[in-house]
Amino acid sequence: MCGIIGYVGADQVVPVVLDGLRRLEYRGYDSAGMAVIGDDGIRILRAAGKLRNLEQRAYHEPLYGTTGVGHTRWATHGAPTEANAHPQVDGRGEIAVVHNGILENYAALRRELLDDGVELASDTDTELIAQLLGRETGCLAERVLRVLPRLQGQYAVVTVRSAEPDTVVAFRQGPPLVIGIGRGENLVASDVTAILHRTREVVYLDNGEVAVVRADRVELLDAAGGPVERPPETLDWDAGRVEKGGYRHFMLKEIFEQPDAIRNTVRAHLDAERSGVIVDGLGIPADRLDRLRRIHLVACGTSWHSCLVGKFILERLTGLPTEVDYASEYRYREPLLGDDLLVVGVTQSGETADTLSAMELAAAGGALLATVCNVRGSSSWRLATARMLTQAGPEIGVASTKAFTTQLVALTVLALALRRARGLADRLDEQLVRELQRLPLAVEEVLRTDRALYRRGTEILSEATDSLYLGRGILYPIALEGALKLKEISYLHAEGYPAGEMKHGPIALVTDGFPVVAVATATATRDKLLGNLMEVRARGATVLAVAEPEADDVAEIAELVLPVPTVHPLLQPVVAVVPLQLLAYNVAVELGHDVDQPRNLAKSVTVE
Repeated sequence: MCGIIGYVGADQVVPVVLDGLRRLEYRGYDSAGMAVIGDDGIRILRAAGKLRNLEQRAYHEPLYGTTGVGHTRWATHGAPTEANAHPQVDGRGEIAVVHNGILENYAALRRELLDDGVELASDTDTELIAQLLGRETGCLAERVLRVLPRLQGQYAVVTVRSAEPDTVVAFRQGPPLVIGIGRGENLVASDVTAILHRTREVVYLDNGEVAVVRADRVELLDAAGGPVERPPETLDWDAGRVEKGGYRHFMLKEIFEQPDAIRNTVRAHLDAERSGVIVDGLGIPADRLDRLRRIHLVACGTSWHSCLVGKFILERLTGLPTEVDYASEYRYREPLLGDDLLVVGVTQSGETADTLSAMELAAAGGALLATVCNVRGSSSWRLATARMLTQAGPEIGVASTKAFTTQLVALTVLALALRRARGLADRLDEQLVRELQRLPLAVEEVLRTDRALYRRGTEILSEATDSLYLGRGILYPIALEGALKLKEISYLHAEGYPAGEMKHGPIALVTDGFPVVAVATATATRDKLLGNLMEVRARGATVLAVAEPEADDVAEIAELVLPVPTVHPLLQPVVAVVPLQLLAYNVAVELGHDVDQPRNLAKSVTVE
């Protein structure tokens, strides 16, 4: 969740670190700091609050050196204060550490150090790592190898030592770290977005590994100190895709990037004639396909909503019973596993801690493992046998948009591939493939909607403290996602609910002017939904609806209709969610909130 950047090379490190932290601030923005090795040893700058506070300090208190580390924090142990900001140092100020994760044996290590007379300067678990390294002897890499067995939990750590001004050492267990291979310089970061503008040659660090990074070389070691050989990969992401490109916010830019993201995801998985999907590319062994009898989808947050939609699609197209679980619950409920089961971990970053743990549990239980993710080479990518890569490109806005819609597309393609592999393909498949290729045009049509409609919707929602989002069938998860988007960035309470269940409790909330947002595109249950909307209208609710422009029956009930084009019912969620993304965005802007970096959130949740 925190952002980490380390650099060793010929350039002054402060501009490199600050630039990297700007690109990583979406991962955490409670505090920030940096450590630079100069002629007089390690110097530290830290500041509570957003990165701009650290930038101001760096302007007034300049640091000079060509090796250093930086960090932007999402607080876990200790309040978001300057004292708890990273880097943390050992007692002699000779070793500085930045850290993403949580040490589960924090209490025991802290007690041990205090009993030994160590004076701790912070409430963080990060400082404990620095103190442990400072009490060892030898070079920094040797110290790390001796301290590693003592750390329990999940962590990504980058550290420097004043006596080794040409070296950065990194190690991980859980949260990601990636090494950027440059010319006369090398970098380490928690996300490739921090280093794309300097290099596209990267090496992903695996769990338990240690990287010794110098300007002219990178050595990888296993936990025992033995050498690890791994060639670099070349990223196909363009550095320009992590810039705003003239948009006011990353989130708005990413909403408008959805047609291309969907188009690229579809094309990546079609055969040469673009008439069907590529089954072989999934990586599922034929003998495992024959044994498949059921599917589990595991995910968190927005990705969980995509899985709820995916359940409808997979069951309709494959006939395989499909369950959807929160990954954070799956690993503790003792699920029934076996070799007849396909478990799909859906994660934007490929590094979501709970999803990875759920996938590991499934693999240990004999299940076939697949992933839908947006980052080739990520932990979920390396863990899974079958892989579906969404082609969303970097997503910087904390509230996910294009990653969500491309997940819906990828799950549809996965369903078509399984259907084809199981010998079930018929004319429906051809129709869906055609519709998938038309889908970007439908989303573009939504994005051309008159802004005046959104201004009216913004007025209604921004003046309320609560709202209810309703949907039925395959569109019920879109109501959940629309409510989540509003909560995430506007800080207004919204509840997504299946419309048929609304009168079993939530209708008690409805009073005059209470906003009800309905996902009311054409489905087999729209008449039922309209009946539910009449029930809330009768109690004074103000109804906003997402529907086709020709849906006069919806227009008679709703005060405002946000129009979407008609597409295949299984693909309707993709177009229906876009107006809800735009609605949430406009409400947040109207209320003056930080759209890209909403409070208390981080982009990639890499701790449990």
